[in-house]
Amino acid sequence: MAGEITETGELYSPYVGLVYMFNLIVGTGALTMPKAFATAGWLVSLILLVFLGLMSFVTTTFVVEAMAAANAQLRWKRMETHKEEEDDDSSTASDSDVLTQDSYVKAEKQPILSVQRRVPPNLFEITDRVEMGQMASMFFNKVGVNLFYFCIIIYLYGDLAIYAAAVPFSLMQVTCASGNDSCSMEADTKHNDTDRCWGPLRRVDAYRIYLAAFTLLLGPFTFFDVQKTKYLQILTSLMRWIAFTIMIVLALVRIGKGQGEGHPPLADFSGVRNLFGVCVYSFMCQHSLPSLITPVSSKRHLTHLVFLDYVLILAFYGLLSFTAIFCFRGDSLMDMYTLNFARCDVVGLAAIRFFLGLFPVFTISTNFPIIAVTLRNNWKTLFHREGGTYPWVVDRVVFPTITLVPPVLVAFCTHDLESLVGITGAYAGTGIQYVIPAFLVYLCRKDTQLAFGYGTVNKHRSPFRHTFWVGFVLLWAFSCFIFVTANIVLSETKL
Repeated sequence: MAGEITETGELYSPYVGLVYMFNLIVGTGALTMPKAFATAGWLVSLILLVFLGLMSFVTTTFVVEAMAAANAQLRWKRMETHKEEEDDDSSTASDSDVLTQDSYVKAEKQPILSVQRRVPPNLFEITDRVEMGQMASMFFNKVGVNLFYFCIIIYLYGDLAIYAAAVPFSLMQVTCASGNDSCSMEADTKHNDTDRCWGPLRRVDAYRIYLAAFTLLLGPFTFFDVQKTKYLQILTSLMRWIAFTIMIVLALVRIGKGQGEGHPPLADFSGVRNLFGVCVYSFMCQHSLPSLITPVSSKRHLTHLVFLDYVLILAFYGLLSFTAIFCFRGDSLMDMYTLNFARCDVVGLAAIRFFLGLFPVFTISTNFPIIAVTLRNNWKTLFHREGGTYPWVVDRVVFPTITLVPPVLVAFCTHDLESLVGITGAYAGTGIQYVIPAFLVYLCRKDTQLAFGYGTVNKHRSPFRHTFWVGFVLLWAFSCFIFVTANIVLSETKL
């Protein structure tokens, strides 16, 4: 659950952590990036991608610093508790009770600095896995904590809606295109939802049938506790990299043979809105950093490794997107890039066509129950009151139902994946990736100075330690929110 201090888990080397972080960031968002690139123009896309990658790196270092500060506070409290227990053991029972109460009151009213000024050298070591919800509880006030959970919940709803639409959409594209002829999806073929799929059934009917089947098969997991096993994670990661490698190689081969159809523009600002949301969504990792960073065995060069990860991810996104926009015409690029390889003139081998076409189905289906359970648990945390328990009906029926129904309804109404990813990234993604880390690092710095003194140095402090960077991130987030909202309003007005 997002609000708990969870077990650290099995330790792994920094380079294994680098791979895990790469796998976490490079997900569904990457499959929607090529179309966003083609719509916005290659030069604008490249500049925005690099800048948003840098901004994501900045806020990632903010979260790491806040994790270290949270660990320091928890470690100090344990040291104080241990010290009080030792004092209790060395005194009489009656005197001990008075001392304990008195020291408790003093500890509540006075900064930690007044109790002991000497700070241990390992105080800021990241050993406890403090999730973002717990950090919010430590550094935010009650309103801030509620806003944090609201932002996380909206983001997870968007995630589930994207997943709920992507799987039926991929199945519809593959099965409707192969209903009569497995090579029926050609370069100039454009399908509408009202086109026939099988007999009297329209494509949109097939999509909704698949959505219903997807909901009935995976929806029940929301009512139970599930977690992604190590071997399932390895399998989905392996499938992902096989699929990405095949797509990049096939695109490069077509371009090398002079069969590239793409002539992307330098810039088209009408596509920047969706590109922004897609890029923010594609760099999302801040909410999962505690589970990734804490088990790393040696954190000595943590910032350098995270920076290397971002450089590799930028290079990968650039390679995937540029090969796509020069291989395929902009108007023929699908919302889900894998579906462009369902064409026989692109892939001759039917097995590869079906593997790439159905790749999102396998990987997304394994993630959907995990995210649904995470969202359900965040709902429980938001309404939880200390010492209280939920009735069985609320715990086992109401919370899972409000988790599952809204994203399925959204997916029933639309399968426009680019817009779903864009809106999720532009709004909830901006909150999680920019606003929350900026406030976390600002408030944790104030708390650290109050508790340990102004000369105390957090060994995991961000390279962007000046307050200017906090203000810049918040200003950027606010500007993005205004820009995206204004763009949506103007677009709807034109329609």
